[in-house]
Amino acid sequence: MAEDNENHETAGPPRVPDRRATGGGSRYLRQGDTPLNLAGRVLRSRWRALSDRFSRDFMRRTLRIGVSARIFHPEPGSTGLRSKNLQYLEESIAQWVMSRDVLVFMVPTVNTGGLLHPSNITMRHYARHLDGLVLQGGADVSPMTYAEAPTRPEWNGDRARDVYELELLHEFVDAGKPVLGICRGCQLINVAFGGTLYQDVATNVPEAQAHVHEDYDAHRHAIVFPQGSSLGKMFPDQKRPIVNSIHHQAVKDLGRDIHVEAMSDPDGIIEAIRYQRAPFVMGLQWHPEFHRAKGTELLDCTPVLDEFLRAARETRL
Repeated sequence: MAEDNENHETAGPPRVPDRRATGGGSRYLRQGDTPLNLAGRVLRSRWRALSDRFSRDFMRRTLRIGVSARIFHPEPGSTGLRSKNLQYLEESIAQWVMSRDVLVFMVPTVNTGGLLHPSNITMRHYARHLDGLVLQGGADVSPMTYAEAPTRPEWNGDRARDVYELELLHEFVDAGKPVLGICRGCQLINVAFGGTLYQDVATNVPEAQAHVHEDYDAHRHAIVFPQGSSLGKMFPDQKRPIVNSIHHQAVKDLGRDIHVEAMSDPDGIIEAIRYQRAPFVMGLQWHPEFHRAKGTELLDCTPVLDEFLRAARETRL
């Protein structure tokens, strides 16, 4: 019996090999893993997580769109508020842009040499920090801005606003940011690149239909898109859409690299233009902000706004 006891081991749980003794590692590691391999995978995983987070935050950030200011110049003898220089934003244009859930900022004039409140802020700062620019309508472009003399005193335009908006426009173009010009803004884009304007359509093109009327935004006419127009591609089913017409000036000689996007029908007055050497610089002679979205008569210009905002998101830093 003693021999039997000596020849049999005491029963117990099976032994687990010591992986450290055999050169093994943690079961989740890959065969032949090294510290360098593992560190590389960890860093790549962290980078993917940070990249995904940045992409989500980048796409979620609300676009910031600047709108040029209208300028009120006081007349001699005015008192109170009307004796001050005023800069303001027309409500409809702000609400049209904000309809796509973007932030709108009116861009004021800057005054680096002012006696009362000098500042180091320039138009370039606005172009850097905003994602796009809308040039709103308003007073005539001064003929002096395109090297002509006004043929009538009431057509002097607003030279001060021209200088301000031209600087603003060029800073946004240089920064690669999109620009959408409305009415006066369309004319200013043409002038900015060396083009000229009809000072008064009724006088300079007497055979043209009426382009301004006491009905104001209720006045309208048809337009057509020339072959190759990007507007025509946005509205492939619109052969002769209707837009409002509230302008007595109009594009005459095209500026450098400016192409016609739309013309009034049947008189051929230029109604939309696009600058070809930038991702998105377009001018509309009509007021899309006065058109009812998804209206049955006036052209729904939401696709133009959407393309402008897409360009703003694609070109921002």
